[in-house]
Amino acid sequence: MDTLVGQYTAVEGNVRFSGGLHVEGTIRGDVYADDAERPSILILNETGRIEGEVNVPRVVINGTVEGDVHASDRVELAAKARITGSVYYHLIEMAMGAEVNGSLVKRSNEKPRLEYIRAADDVREPGESGSDDSDVSRANS
Repeated sequence: MDTLVGQYTAVEGNVRFSGGLHVEGTIRGDVYADDAERPSILILNETGRIEGEVNVPRVVINGTVEGDVHASDRVELAAKARITGSVYYHLIEMAMGAEVNGSLVKRSNEKPRLEYIRAADDVREPGESGSDDSDVSRANS
């Protein structure tokens, strides 16, 4: 794992990473994998919490996400996963006990375009998190 957000750590603002990100603490902002050439994975521990949108090729969740989850490769939801938002996936594995309070949306085989991710950041003001419906429509076009 390349980066660890410890259990007693809170990060305010958007996070961009490549490789692996293991979250045991809290992130208040969007989480993006930034490098299409390197496989990236987000692992959200049972004590971990993300308040924002997640856009990472491979995601393993056993904590809480308040926001939409976009995974171009696969999503694994462990027994203590709690998601308030929609999950956009190519492949999904869901353990008994996991909760999704939103929609499960199967994606096509098309990989996400990084220009969408970068364009979304250019539109937002510094420190602003979350997304609006126009971001979602651009991602799906």
